[in-house]
Amino acid sequence: MRRLVVTMLMALALAGLHPTRGNAQTPAGAPDAAPPGAASAGGVILPRPALQPSPPVRRLSVEEAVTLALDQNLDLRVERISPLIQDTLVAEARSVYAPELSTTITGDDWDRPAGNIFDGGDVVTNRFLQDDVGVVQQVPWKGGQYSAGWTGRRSTTTNVFTSFNPLLQSNLNLNYTQPLVRNFGIDDFRQQIAISRANRDISDIELRRIVVLTERTVRNAYWQLVFARSFLEVQRQSLALAEESLRNNRTRVEVGTMAPIDIVEAENEVARNIEAVIRAEADLERAEDQLRTLVFDPLDTPDFWSISLQPSDSPVLQAREIDVDAAVRNALLNRTDLGRLDQDLEIADTDIRYFRNQQLPAVDLRVDYRLTGQGGERLIRAGGFPGTVVGTEQRSFGSTLGDILANEFPNWTVGVTVSYPFGTSAADAALERSRLERSRHEARRRSLELRIAAEVRDAARNVRTNLQRVEATRASRELAERRLEAEQRKFEVGLSTNFLVFQAQRDLATARNTEQQAILDYIRSLVDFEAVQEIPLGGVIP
Repeated sequence: MRRLVVTMLMALALAGLHPTRGNAQTPAGAPDAAPPGAASAGGVILPRPALQPSPPVRRLSVEEAVTLALDQNLDLRVERISPLIQDTLVAEARSVYAPELSTTITGDDWDRPAGNIFDGGDVVTNRFLQDDVGVVQQVPWKGGQYSAGWTGRRSTTTNVFTSFNPLLQSNLNLNYTQPLVRNFGIDDFRQQIAISRANRDISDIELRRIVVLTERTVRNAYWQLVFARSFLEVQRQSLALAEESLRNNRTRVEVGTMAPIDIVEAENEVARNIEAVIRAEADLERAEDQLRTLVFDPLDTPDFWSISLQPSDSPVLQAREIDVDAAVRNALLNRTDLGRLDQDLEIADTDIRYFRNQQLPAVDLRVDYRLTGQGGERLIRAGGFPGTVVGTEQRSFGSTLGDILANEFPNWTVGVTVSYPFGTSAADAALERSRLERSRHEARRRSLELRIAAEVRDAARNVRTNLQRVEATRASRELAERRLEAEQRKFEVGLSTNFLVFQAQRDLATARNTEQQAILDYIRSLVDFEAVQEIPLGGVIP
């Protein structure tokens, strides 16, 4: 009886400090109630935000998101340029085999004093006009090179001993140089072309890595958005439970079965859950922004920042058969980091072959073939030396070309040049360095194969572990729901307290979030298990 009286006295004493809804008093100068369009948070009246038009909604499946990303992702568009750049470098390396055409026109007019009786006068005046046309090309087979040059010349002189004045000349020079030992199997040009092609293959491998990484990142961002919505729903459910408890407590205070002070704890629980909802809403917006920046191009999407993304897929939770050995074999065949290392090995092999060839002596075969034609105005002389000009004979420039075409005056030259350095050459040091580089690449490949096998096995283990976590967290969530129901029933009959009810609500919210996180981790582990067979899992995950 005494406890009942004390309780009633405490309730009456606190009524003025914390009035109930039925007998609440308004302080002097304060408004009777929150104005329309306003909200109350912790006793502070906050204006409600102005109503905004509903944003456009875009429903996406996970496969649609991946397809959009492969087409519009800006980072992927940047990476697609790299192979094109490498194509230009290959073309630049091959440009050494393009023929080079040159032409030179020369004119000369000079006088010189006679130096001997055969100069034919006190002052000798010579004039000529000459045109040279030539072509040079490095041929793509066995390091050979050819050149061809044609010269046409017209000259006049005051020398009385000349036989042609003016003199027309035409010459054709052909040359071919072929290395027989050094630079025969491989030379500097073929080495650079092989390296540029390997770098082109590396750019393709890197592009494939970025494509797979983008697909993995998009899938994870998609499921992150799905679960951000689930997390927000969990927080809203917790807020609804807290608000319901607050309403029930206020009702009990009004009917006199609960002290007004007990409402404070319920209001604190509501405030705490409101904050959790605010955080979950921010996380949802952040997840939307992450996905939109991955799958859309702002230039192609006018409402880029305002569009609301609505995932249409839901996670499917079912056991999946994982063949670890097959996955490891697949990874050893398809991993991009192994492919790039193989290209490094190919470059090292090219360097070894080149520098080994450079150790050989240089033996070059050179063949020259020359043809000459001559014409102009021929002076016919009679009498003694030098004779008197008694007539002329014209021979046109076309006749000089005819001499060349008819092979009238051929001239052959064949030679072999041999050179060999004494002592240690630069090729010796370069060859040793290339061999060491290759040994290092081989050791790195063996180490990488071991790491890849471990990564694949760990990814498969994560799939199994996370599926078991989903089952365990589901059971924990169901138990938390049953415990909350039990605490609420006990509270209704006076066998529990606000603290225990709110603790059960918090435990349920934690269990729900833990279950959602376990499901997200399971979905991500499936995505990673597919990706780890093609790329290293070093990319950024939202």
